[in-house]
Amino acid sequence: MSLDHEAIRKAYPDTIVIDDSKGAFKADGTKITLVQSAIDTARTTLNTEAAAVKYKEDRKVAYPSI
Repeated sequence: MSLDHEAIRKAYPDTIVIDDSKGAFKADGTKITLVQSAIDTARTTLNTEAAAVKYKEDRKVAYPSI
């Protein structure tokens, strides 16, 4: 099983360690109960943010500064 580390860190900012076979943990070693819908929402947010940055960069190339 491979976890989406970036989305987990977005959904659970107190995550310190992510192990694909054991799960996610806080600094004190407490295991975080991962909820897939929260991870999916975080992934959607990350994808939207990345698309916005790409769009701005593409526009800079297409329309250079005068």
